Amino acid sequence: MDLRILYRGPLESCNYGCSYCPFAKRVDDRDTLARDRAALTRFVARVLERDDHRFGVFFTPWGEAGNRRWYQDALVALSRAPHVDRVALQTNLSGSLRFVEDAVPEKLGLWATYHPEWVTRSRFVAKVRALHRAGVHVSVGVVGFRRFAEEAEALRKELPESVYLWINAVKSTPAPEPYGGEDVARFTRLDPLFPVNLVEHESLGHSCRAGASVFSVDGDGTMRRCHFVRTPIGNLYEPEFERTLFERPCPNARCGCHIGYAHLDRLGLAGVFGDGILERVPRRLPVVRTAE
Repeated sequence: MDLRILYRGPLESCNYGCSYCPFAKRVDDRDTLARDRAALTRFVARVLERDDHRFGVFFTPWGEAGNRRWYQDALVALSRAPHVDRVALQTNLSGSLRFVEDAVPEKLGLWATYHPEWVTRSRFVAKVRALHRAGVHVSVGVVGFRRFAEEAEALRKELPESVYLWINAVKSTPAPEPYGGEDVARFTRLDPLFPVNLVEHESLGHSCRAGASVFSVDGDGTMRRCHFVRTPIGNLYEPEFERTLFERPCPNARCGCHIGYAHLDRLGLAGVFGDGILERVPRRLPVVRTAE
């Protein structure tokens, strides 16, 4: 089987203090970090031993994992496995990138978020350019607050032309960003897919690859259809975990996060992103269906 796993372990700590993030400047204690490291080690071993499947792995931690050695080691190990097609990570790029030298760069994907309140643009862009030169698949994003619009425009000018810049619409904070028509147009000029992200997509009863070829796994190995459907469907460490994977209609009314709706069949985003769907790197940018 050709499988895509969204992995999220116990890690919740982050070195940035973004005011809109519930994990800002959170510090995990030693026990939590030890549990996270052990869980990740077990997960990587499981993927490596199941060479009867092909895998794509996407690490989606609550906190920042890119500056943790055990995640860097996991990226290297998985990238070297013949049966792993892609291994990707959500990160703020604050950690060292030296691990890339030991990895298979064309199998690495980094979903890198730029936080202008916590890092200089020049430092962030330098890291993106280094990854780009190394052949790593990298996308760059900015949270779509209107106060970040000018900085996002400056960032676009400094990034390599072929690096996709995405804008995450603000729609789930206590006070969602009140976008006007010009705001939407401004962000869409930077990210042609911004109108797609702006929508809470109707998903109830619609077909989705989540739970069939895509699924989430937590630190204990519990499998769920995705991060947004909490009902367990199995455990990765069971001998025949793949038997729990099959097509099911979505049970949620709406889906508003890219890592969820990207797998909703009716949106056609599999054709937009192709094998870059985990790290949010599109292969083309057509007009995408957004009507409900």
